[in-house]
Order: sequence, then structure tokens, then C-alpha cells
Amino acid sequence: MGFTVRRTSRSYVRPSAATPSGTLELSIIDRVVGLGHLVRSLHVFAGGERRQGTTTPSSSSPASVIREALGKALVDYYPLAGRIVDGAEGRASAHVECTGEGAWFVEAAAGFSLDDVGRLDLYPFAIPEDDLLPDAAPGVEPLDLPLMMQVTEFSCGGFVVGMIACHTMADGLGAAQFINAIGDYARNLPSPRVRPVWSRDLVPNPPKLSSAPPPFPRVFRFRHLVDELSLDGIAKAKSQFLHATGQRCSAFDVAAAKVWQARTRSLRLPDPSTRVSLCFFANTRHLLGNIAQQGFYGNCFYTVAVSAASGEVEAAELAGVVAMVREAKARLPAEFARWAAGELVEEDPYELTFAYETLFVSDWTRLGFLEADYGWGTPEQVVPFAYHPCMPIAIIGAPPKPKVGARVMTRCVEEENVQEFREEMKAFHK
Repeated sequence: MGFTVRRTSRSYVRPSAATPSGTLELSIIDRVVGLGHLVRSLHVFAGGERRQGTTTPSSSSPASVIREALGKALVDYYPLAGRIVDGAEGRASAHVECTGEGAWFVEAAAGFSLDDVGRLDLYPFAIPEDDLLPDAAPGVEPLDLPLMMQVTEFSCGGFVVGMIACHTMADGLGAAQFINAIGDYARNLPSPRVRPVWSRDLVPNPPKLSSAPPPFPRVFRFRHLVDELSLDGIAKAKSQFLHATGQRCSAFDVAAAKVWQARTRSLRLPDPSTRVSLCFFANTRHLLGNIAQQGFYGNCFYTVAVSAASGEVEAAELAGVVAMVREAKARLPAEFARWAAGELVEEDPYELTFAYETLFVSDWTRLGFLEADYGWGTPEQVVPFAYHPCMPIAIIGAPPKPKVGARVMTRCVEEENVQEFREEMKAFHK
């Protein structure tokens, strides 16, 4: 059967009270040209009756509750109601104009239930993801809008919040902090539990490094694949690593190592000395104590990289690849300090070079999206689409409730490598 989503309302949601105007400067990390892209995600809620402790009438629709709460949250997060304006050097010198024009907000209705479309568990979905994401605001460049949202209500009482956010304004932790602020207001808290702080001047601003501009990237035809790593499998891998090294590792270490090794094996590179790389994005708030606990929601991360010969990655036991990941993580404090002091002169860690031999991994399990509650409970699942056609990437998330373990969503192999990649990922459970 065909499933149709009908958009019923489109408008800007402005801050519900007066907010400051003027110009705000972005940090050197915010202005990384590669971050000038849109991050799309779907947040799936079972819905049902409003929870106790919420004074909003239980008959209020999720869209109306979230819309009102968004207006309140934009008072605290007023830069998100403004516009990103490129400077003389384009996005590399962009700033924020606090215009109060608001966030783009779309309401939609689906004449079917979440069960009818498999609760959006299996990809590809029974309905296009674009139907659940906000369509473009008229007359505005999407990259100039910090935030766009769509709330789609299903016949079962469930709803999906589709979000499109410009990475220039916030990293994953910052975006989740804002979403949780909306949830706080939706549950009638008098203010967000975490007070936002702009403070982009607290991010180090070292001299521009002497790296050459990256070459024009190749556009890949990646397949969207989803694999599950069971809790038992992760626990077994952790135990093997502990036995081999006497050290503990995290679920992220295991998942990142597994997907990197599986992908490397599936590429069948003819020369085993070919260098392959794994890059992931590490939060650095804890390395800047002055903003660590202050509600900072800008980009505050560092690109951690590990590189090895493809033959070494292919032949290693999984514990050996986990060790490579952990060694790279251990270098983070020193490398970030060197970058902050302007001592890294070989290459700029924020100027990413996209190549088929490099895999980027992003961890969505601990950002805070899974804790967002608008009064109907936390989401069943969060489905990220943080993809770029030039960027081989794997996103580690949580599977839909009540499943446990890790869900690895990838766009990192082209058709000719899909079968071997899938077989390698399945081998995790043998």
C-alpha cells in the first residue's frame, strides 16, 4: 500500500520573548568549511498519553506542544533564531546575525500508524525519509538557517521529529543539549536544566596552519547499510581485549575497530602496504575546563586519526585493531594541546581530506538525543543521516527499543564491496 505524509502547516517559530540583537562571532572550529553542511536526523516517539507531571492538557498534540516549547527554548538559545552570514572569505569567516527571525517549523500528519511502516526499524523505510524531514523554507539558503524541524503525527498517537541542523552552529552534544531544552519546556519546567553559554571566544584560536587546500573530492556512490552488534558480541570482544592486553575498552572502541577492519577487508586493496585510515571526532570540552560544565553548545571536538597498512588491519585479531583505536584516543590530550598552542604545523586536523581509503566514524550513542522527552517519554530510536557524498562514514547508534547492543549505520562502501562488507560484519557474531 502507499503511504502519504501530508504537511499541514509551515511557518517560522520566533522566540516567545524579546532577545538580544546584533552580531556574534563563531569559533575557529565552527568556521571550518567542511562543517558547512546540514545534519539530518529522525527522532521516533511511541506517543500515547502524556506523562504525569505535565500540566499541558493530555489532548494537546505533539506538534503544538513542541512548537510552543521551541519558541521558549529559542529565548535561551536566541542565536539559533538568527541567520548564519558568510564573510569575505565565505564560510571560513562566517558569523551569526541575531535577527530573531526564528526556526523553520513544519507540521505534518500521516494517515497510518508507525506499525504500518515497521516503526522505521528497517532501512529503506516504507516511506521516504524526506517525507519526515522539513521541506525547504522559501527564499532562504538552507545553510544560512541554523535549525529546521518537522513534527509528523501518526494515527497511532506516535510521532516523528525530523530535524535538519547546520553543523556550523553546534556539534552533536550541543544540538542534543538544545533538543533537551525544548523537552524541558514541553514538560513545563520553568527553564532548561542546562543553561546555554555562547562563549565561542573560549575555544582556542591558533594561527592558521600551513596545510595546502584539499583536492577536489570524488563523489562516491555509497550504499546505505545497517548492521547490528549484539550486546553479547560486544561483551565477548571486550573480554578478549582484556585477556590480551590487561586493559579495558569501550563499546565504541569495539564497534569502530570492527567496522574499520570489515571495510578494509572488503576493499580488497591489491597492495597490502597501502595506508588506510580511521578518523573519529572526540569531544574536547573536558580539555577546556573553563567551558566543560557551562552549557557550551558550539563545536568543540578534535579529529582523532589512526593509520596503518591495509594488510596489517586485515590480518590482525580484532583486539589488535581495538588497540590501535585506543592508542589514538590516548594521544588526544597532547595533540589537542599542541593544536591549541599553534604547534601543529604539518597539517590542519580540521581540514579533512576525503579519500576512499579513509573511514570516518561518528558516535551518536552518548550525545543526549536518546534522553529527549517532550512529555511522552524518550524516543524509541534516533536515526541519523549525517552523510556527505564525498565522505566514507559509519555512524554508531543505539538500536530501536527494546533491542540492546549497537547499531552501525554506514555509507562507506560502493556496490562492488557490499557483499564482502556485510559478510565481515556478520562474522562479528561467530
